[in-house]
Amino acid sequence: MKNIKPSTVHFVGAGPGDAELITVKGMRLLKEAGVVIYAGSLVQKAMLKYCKAGVKLFDSAGMNLQEITSLMVSSAKAGKKVVRLHSGDPSLYGAIREQTVVLDQADIAYAMVPGVSSAFASAAALKAELTMPEASQTVIFTRLAGRTPVPEKESLAGLAAHNATICVFLSSAMISSVVRELKKGYPASTPAAIVYRASWPDEFIITGTLKDIAKKARVAGIKSQAMIIVGRALSKARLGDKKSKLYDTDFRHAFRN
Repeated sequence: MKNIKPSTVHFVGAGPGDAELITVKGMRLLKEAGVVIYAGSLVQKAMLKYCKAGVKLFDSAGMNLQEITSLMVSSAKAGKKVVRLHSGDPSLYGAIREQTVVLDQADIAYAMVPGVSSAFASAAALKAELTMPEASQTVIFTRLAGRTPVPEKESLAGLAAHNATICVFLSSAMISSVVRELKKGYPASTPAAIVYRASWPDEFIITGTLKDIAKKARVAGIKSQAMIIVGRALSKARLGDKKSKLYDTDFRHAFRN
């Protein structure tokens, strides 16, 4: 019997929703794949149009870890090109480590292909820059503790003390708790926004401040798939007209004298 060399499993970031926001490399891998395991609850079905005819498609929404990893291992050992299609970027709340541990144990090679995070798609929807001179030069990605605990030193209240721009994932169903914790560090007047399903056809945006954003979210009925962004960088007010040094006429560097 001919020995078959196992193929490499590719974890591909599908991006936040819009099928055109996948990377060119991710699209190419989808076109080449013989097996695609995709997160059906979070990945637009339009993304699968890049797959070739005859590809084996598996929606992981109803699968557990053992089912997913067993499928990846058996397919790779059969020499089939496998794409594990994650929403956003796999490195953020992607639960990929527990999958790669199994692949390591099975001696299956794997590679990561980054994707556009929902945080950046949300910033794009808001037409906002998350970093603003003298307002915030730091962006924090975090979540509120729920069924998945958060280390005590990474509590929202503790992170809020930095007054940086903060993007809160996976927490829109607990918006009142999010606001309560953030107000321990941010003024109630701090700009806040919620972007529901950024880049999807049904995307919509709620803006306000920490004083009123929770009430607005409840009225809109937002309970999931929304990004919460808070920070002075979202302000529409003139923050002293502080500009980046990058394009300042007096700022010289190696490419501009």
